[in-house]
Amino acid sequence: MDSSGPAPADASVFRALLHPHRSLEPKGFLILMLAIGGASFVTGMVFLVMGAWPVTGFFGLDVLLVYIAFKLNYRAARAYELVELTPNVLTLKQVSASGKTRAFEFNPYWVRVLFSEWPDGRTHLKLASHGRELEFARLLNDDERRDFALALKDALHAARLRAPPI
Repeated sequence: MDSSGPAPADASVFRALLHPHRSLEPKGFLILMLAIGGASFVTGMVFLVMGAWPVTGFFGLDVLLVYIAFKLNYRAARAYELVELTPNVLTLKQVSASGKTRAFEFNPYWVRVLFSEWPDGRTHLKLASHGRELEFARLLNDDERRDFALALKDALHAARLRAPPI
């Protein structure tokens, strides 16, 4: 980074990529599916030997349903939000799991970060400007949302200080 002069007006002050947390990596998913499949196969064979052969099919169905549930969960994890702040504009880009994109722009001088927390710990994060509110960061858990609200407020404050006079 060159510190010899002022940063260009379009230099990013803050940039964050928000995506949902998934704790099970693909290797862990494979191990889990092998364990579930193996246990279902062994148990299904026990029922087959006992003469209750229709039960064997239900064990296979269970494995299939668990597989489908995880695949849908991983598909939902493709959603993300990009928050980028420069001294001139705050941009929020929301991309759904299907790839549908919505983009919003706010003037950093006028936008406010609204953070709400209920007694049970649930949180909501919104951007507000000119009487309109936009909820975002739904992909994060409550603790992450709380931390992100503080970071974004600090970044907005810094951007306002760097903004050229109007």
